[in-house]
Amino acid sequence: MPQTEIIANRPQRWDVPFGDAMRDSDVDQLLQIEPFRSIDPERFPSALPLRAILKNDTRVNHYQDGGIIVREGDYGSSAFLVVQGKARVVLAGLDEEVLGRQPESKPGFLKSMFRQWRNPRLPEVRSHVASRSELIGNDSQQVADLAQTRVFLQDIPRVLENTRSVVLHPGEIFGELAALTRSPRTATVLADGETVLLEIRWQGLRDLMRRTDALRRHIERLYRENSLRVHLRETPLLSHLPAEHLEAVAEATLFETYGDFQWHETFHSSSSSHSGSSGKATDAVVAEPLIAEEGSPCEGLVLVRSGFARLSHGFGHGHRTVAYLGKGQVFGLAEVIGTSTKNEPVPMSHSLRGLGYVDVLRIPQAVLEKHVFPNVSQQLLDEVAAEHAFFRPEHHGSQAQVETPLLEFLVEQRFINGQQAMLVDLDRCTRCDDCIRACAATHDNNPRFIRHGFRHGSLMVAHACMHCVDPVCMIGCPTGAIGRDRTTGVVQINDPTCIGCSTCAESCPYDNIRMVEIRDSSGAIVIDDSTKQPIHKATKCDLCTDLPTGPACQSACPHDALVRMDLGNLGELSEWVNR
Repeated sequence: MPQTEIIANRPQRWDVPFGDAMRDSDVDQLLQIEPFRSIDPERFPSALPLRAILKNDTRVNHYQDGGIIVREGDYGSSAFLVVQGKARVVLAGLDEEVLGRQPESKPGFLKSMFRQWRNPRLPEVRSHVASRSELIGNDSQQVADLAQTRVFLQDIPRVLENTRSVVLHPGEIFGELAALTRSPRTATVLADGETVLLEIRWQGLRDLMRRTDALRRHIERLYRENSLRVHLRETPLLSHLPAEHLEAVAEATLFETYGDFQWHETFHSSSSSHSGSSGKATDAVVAEPLIAEEGSPCEGLVLVRSGFARLSHGFGHGHRTVAYLGKGQVFGLAEVIGTSTKNEPVPMSHSLRGLGYVDVLRIPQAVLEKHVFPNVSQQLLDEVAAEHAFFRPEHHGSQAQVETPLLEFLVEQRFINGQQAMLVDLDRCTRCDDCIRACAATHDNNPRFIRHGFRHGSLMVAHACMHCVDPVCMIGCPTGAIGRDRTTGVVQINDPTCIGCSTCAESCPYDNIRMVEIRDSSGAIVIDDSTKQPIHKATKCDLCTDLPTGPACQSACPHDALVRMDLGNLGELSEWVNR
């Protein structure tokens, strides 16, 4: 007769340290260098001491000359501090083959069929419940594997001869923005000679920045010194500015943040946008942090460094959403050019408000007048003004193609955050549930989504993981069990290190993560040894990454009513809606 219960230990945050070689003496050495030397240990609680963070959330990596530390386009989950040697940030010019990136491969048909055959009879069966020692052993092996599979570039001078690069020296940090915003790396970084780096996984980085301003100030200073000029060069108005004037612009640029990094804690999906309650919708817009206000005098150019912002203008007694801005986009370009041309302040034609957490750079108008406009041709000004829009056409398509009510629906509910949202056309959907059965057959007899969600007309965004641009579900995970695949960006849950705390499920603003009771191979419910309660694990859509056909839900739909889509790509959305 099968057991009805099995006792197991629930994993804890540091059961699996980031690196098993960190000793107390290593931590002592770290505390003697910046920025850790300036951090006050008293700012940390006894349950989360500074020493424990450095011992368990960091590791020391050694690189040979030409070793690739991070690759542009890969998703980051950690930051790096140069301890010894130098690191070279390559800003452009390396192709995929040189970087050692392999083309994405899908499993074959037979392997996919085997997955279907081995599905257990009962839902959420785990073939083995790992002990803590096994978890530590597995993670150590993963670290060893990582060290053995590093990629090196040969003949460095030839490879880099047509590229732009910046050299980082001991004490400098890189990779923190990708780690904290859960976004792709913006540059490739190589070891320049024998190099020693301290790698800090994002959970530890988050806790260090939360408890002290020393690390934040250190990172901002380094960004201003090393990366700001690259960002400015990517702005059309500044792309051809003489070096000495770009330097003056960089020195005068202001760093500003709006909203909360953990914006999901205060975000509540409201039904007002569906019920037609314009008053409530207007109140929600007004409550968003104001970056620039419509009608106010132009005070300079705003560059979005990370996050999302709503572009709107007054309409009757409320506000109408015109577009949204994301990383790398510009606000106020037409106004700063107009102010310079007319020699008087031009009022802002739109308001800009933060959606969640937004990092922006602001270049004051006076700085533009002194260092930019006298050094760019009228032809360039005309071209920039003519080409300027509130979006990047190559990614978003024409935002005017999407009707304003639909755009406001996407922005109000933060669905623009979703890179792989499940969109259902209710006019085509017959409620046959083939999508649900296909998902259940692929995932332990338990579907990973709910065919229900927020609606706009005949369109519905179902409750399925959207693999967000900003996956805030990752922020509070104490063990790092939820994270991105570094190449595909798919948000995945590592079941062995999931402690069932439900932090990710509670953090998800879209209610797309489920907590389920797990069973062992005999069908017994797994019980926590300390609480004597059933252990729950977080489950969510994994985009069926091991199926050659892609998401099973979409492949199974017989009526072409379901699609997985980037809701930030409004051109693609418009094409699908109007097909």
